[in-house]
Amino acid sequence: MRSVQDTRLARVQTRVGQRLRLGISGPWAHRSAVLIALLAGFFLGETTTVHLLSQASVRTIVALYLVTFFEMFVRLRSRVDRVPLPLHWQVMDNIRVGFVYSVVLEAFKVGS
Repeated sequence: MRSVQDTRLARVQTRVGQRLRLGISGPWAHRSAVLIALLAGFFLGETTTVHLLSQASVRTIVALYLVTFFEMFVRLRSRVDRVPLPLHWQVMDNIRVGFVYSVVLEAFKVGS
C-alpha cells in the first residue's frame, strides 16, 4: 500500500526517480557520455552567449531566441515514450539543460 496519493505530482516524482536511478545505474560509458553532454552544453551555452551578446545590441532578445531554440527539444523529446530514454535523447537533453543553465548563470552574472 502506497502512502502517497496517485496525483500528477506523485507520478512525475516517480518518473523522475526512475530516470535518475536508470542514469546512475547504467554502464560507465553511458554515464560518461551523459555527463560529457551536460558539460558540453554548459560550455556551448557559455561561449555562445558571450560571443553573441557582445556582438548584438539587444542582449535580452538574443538570449530569448537561444533558449526558445533549445526548448524546442523538449517538445520533440515528449513524443518519445520509451521508459529508458535512448542514449541520443539523453545526450541532447543534457546538452539543452547545460545550455539553459549557462544562459541563466550568465544572466545572474550580468545582473539582468
